[in-house]
Parts: sequence; structure tokens; C-alpha cells
Amino acid sequence: MSGRPRSRRSASAIVVAVTDARGRQIPGGAALARWLTSHAPRAARGHLTIAIMSDAAMRRLNKQFRGKNMATDVLSFPPDAVAAGSNRSFLGDLAIARGTAARQARQLGHSLQTELRILALHGLLHLLGYDHETDRGEMGRLEDQLRQRAGLPAGLIARS
Repeated sequence: MSGRPRSRRSASAIVVAVTDARGRQIPGGAALARWLTSHAPRAARGHLTIAIMSDAAMRRLNKQFRGKNMATDVLSFPPDAVAAGSNRSFLGDLAIARGTAARQARQLGHSLQTELRILALHGLLHLLGYDHETDRGEMGRLEDQLRQRAGLPAGLIARS
């Protein structure tokens, strides 16, 4: 018997790829992917991609998909019907604005790595179907629980 602690999830429950806006690997991306894999809720199953992008690129996405002409910190894109019908479980895509995340991290007194974790966790919960604007606090409670287990400071919902 090994002295290593057992993971609370199987290695195949969630697969995370972290890239830039063009799909290229980025420094630190593998660490964020490993972190989210180990701290995702048990219900998370399948593949997801996180694109870390410029504020300008995020502004364009936010304008195109939400009608808001401003950068935001994280956007979640659930799978479309084609991806959902494939033989591979696809959770969706997340887009995170690096500049916005860096500013928020500075304002809140923690590292960019910590802010990226907070944003990735929040976005993942949206991909799992949670919506803090309509679910009477369910997403906020789960985000708080997961955040506390992971040793993260206040999540996005608690900040607002």
C-alpha cells in the first residue's frame, strides 16, 4: 500500500486544456488544468477548454454574445448541439481575460494564479448548468464550498 493520499475522483472525470485565444499552449496552463481537475465538483465529467486571452479579444466576445461592449473576466460557452451529440463528452469552453484577471488580483491582494483559479471554477459551474442570477443561491453555496475546500479567497458571487 502506498503512502500517497487517494484522489477523491478518477483521473478521467474531467479533462482540461488551457490555451491562448489561438489554441496554443501557454506557460502555466498545465498547472491551472491540474488544479481545476482536482478541485472540480464531482458532477463535472468530460472535456473543457479554457482560453486565456487579451481584454480586447474578451471585449469582442462579450459584445458578440452578450451585447456588452466591454471586457469581462470570464465567459462560459456550453457545448452546441453538434458537440453534445459527439461520442466525446464535452462540457464547453471558458474564456478568461488575462488583463482583467490581473487587475482584479491586484485590487484584491492575491496572485494572478489565484484569480485564474477563481474564474475557472466560477466558469465551470456555469458550464454545469448553474446560474447565480436565477438559482436562489445554489451556485453561490456550491462555489463557496468548493472555494473553501481549495483554500481560495472570496469567489465572484460573494464579491458582488
